[in-house]
Amino acid sequence: MTKPKKFINDPSKAVDEFIAGLLLQHPNHLRKLANHHVLLHSSFACSATSTHPNKSRVSLLSGGGSGHEPSHAGYIGRNMLSGAILGGIFASPPVSSILAAIRAVTLPKAEGGMGCLLIVKNYTGDRLNFGMACEMANAEGRMVKMCIVADDCAVSRKKGITGARGVAGTVFVHKSAGAAAGKGLDLDQVTEIANTVSKSVGSLGVALNTVTVPGAETVNDRLAGTNEKGEPMMEIGLGIHGEAGMKQCPMMSCDEIAKSMLQSIQSYGREADSAIVPLYRPGDELVVLVNNLGGTSNFEMSLLTLALVTQLENDSGCKVTRVFVGSFMTSFDMQGASVSILPLNGSMSEDILSLIDTDTDAPAWSKADVWKDGGMSPRPSSFEIEEVTAVDAAKDFTSGVPLPPVLIDNFANLSNNVILQCCTALIDAEPQLTKYDTIVGDGDCGITMARGAKEISHRLESDRLRLRHPVTLFADLANAISASMGGTSGILLELMFRKMSTTCASASAEGLTAKDLVKAFQAGTEAVSLYGGAREGSRTMLDALFPAALAMLRIDGSAVDVAGAAMAAEKGADATANMDHAEAGRSNYLSKESLMGTPDPGAVAVAVVLGAVASAVSNE
Repeated sequence: MTKPKKFINDPSKAVDEFIAGLLLQHPNHLRKLANHHVLLHSSFACSATSTHPNKSRVSLLSGGGSGHEPSHAGYIGRNMLSGAILGGIFASPPVSSILAAIRAVTLPKAEGGMGCLLIVKNYTGDRLNFGMACEMANAEGRMVKMCIVADDCAVSRKKGITGARGVAGTVFVHKSAGAAAGKGLDLDQVTEIANTVSKSVGSLGVALNTVTVPGAETVNDRLAGTNEKGEPMMEIGLGIHGEAGMKQCPMMSCDEIAKSMLQSIQSYGREADSAIVPLYRPGDELVVLVNNLGGTSNFEMSLLTLALVTQLENDSGCKVTRVFVGSFMTSFDMQGASVSILPLNGSMSEDILSLIDTDTDAPAWSKADVWKDGGMSPRPSSFEIEEVTAVDAAKDFTSGVPLPPVLIDNFANLSNNVILQCCTALIDAEPQLTKYDTIVGDGDCGITMARGAKEISHRLESDRLRLRHPVTLFADLANAISASMGGTSGILLELMFRKMSTTCASASAEGLTAKDLVKAFQAGTEAVSLYGGAREGSRTMLDALFPAALAMLRIDGSAVDVAGAAMAAEKGADATANMDHAEAGRSNYLSKESLMGTPDPGAVAVAVVLGAVASAVSNE
């Protein structure tokens, strides 16, 4: 038996600690009702009857067992709930707490109270306890009514008198009834709206793994097994307390899950004129809530949302103008999701839509980004912003000013010869680089470097490298590396050449000299360090690049010393063989014993290239 892992102290005190945590998060928004697990909006912390919120608007209360957060305390706020009554874990709150909450938010009718609506999910314990408190409060002269939400489409209509469960569609009732109360409607009007939404919404949940409640001795592994074919199982139609669903079935794709959910909701339907009709019809405008049951990643929630909305629109011909996605009514850590669909096809549809859109400061509610024309034209988000294509590197890519002239004799011919020798040297060095990287890395350095060299060589032969100017040449080399090398070394070298290109582009308008190329090389080396995070001494290619960049100009700055740079790079690469630790790259994972005696292959590759550059330059 696997013991559950939870962030918890004493399970018997968990609800108290949860409430204390919420009060810390919302110091101005919430207040606790003394002696009860009841949270109220701070506006009810008033002593004078004349300023009591219930004098100007109907109060709304909801609640139930803990474990469904952010339901219900997360919906306390202006134009939503006045308060929430919290039971124990998956347990209905006691009558005494419900009655205490009603008294706190509801003035007697004789004192000008506008009454209170209780929004209750259809579970026997909740119905009985809230119902008892409702009647007791009415006996005290407080006007209280109750709306029972039974939106779960998983329970057959013919299965006993218990009826469908109340699940995430309850949140739509909170929102519409709360907004109606905020507009000053009376108790009968608010109750009518709540009942209309309750009877209109349909929901269904699925789970890949079910819930394990805090304090349980073992993990709930009901869905951990496989069927006789070895296929992992999932469950369709389970409740928010982990109750078994309509059926278990082999794991399906996201699109198949969405299809099954929608088929179940449609076949369950809704009551209209004493008949059962489909919940929604082609052409209906829909509000859809895709609810994370607690343990599903945001990434997966977005995939499920896509599948649901696409099928509702493309297959059913509906228009989904509002999509709410997130954790609205959970079941602790259940790896699952539910969908609640509210069709706007009745006489009150425009009013309900307005109420859904009404602003609230309830912390758990997120306002929808509305598809405003109701599906008459494509969503603005379906139109992509055109990609900004790369500018012509032969032109200055910042201000339109021509690039500085090149003051290096025969630069194109020199570049051609240098590139040829560098590519040949890197390809020839592939076996040695691979050998080194097999010892201190993942074995692909030589292959990666050779792949880049072959791509550059191919582009040179096919006249796809613009050799006449350093800006265009370095940009083209970066593009060739990007297209061929991959991996960390590829992106670092691409960054280096792009930095060299932009550095040359910003050189003096008088012209580019060999010293300017050295400055570009130094800037490229700094860019590798900046973006890669390594430095000299990290046992990387920088142990060859930094010494070379420093040596490339003679100490007095009078001349470029390519040969000196090549020797410095080779010396730096050789020195990495005596470094007993690495601060970056794959070598970072290796022990001292694995590293000692083998040079870093990236640093060796740099030394090979600079050696080839020095050889080519000396032959000119």
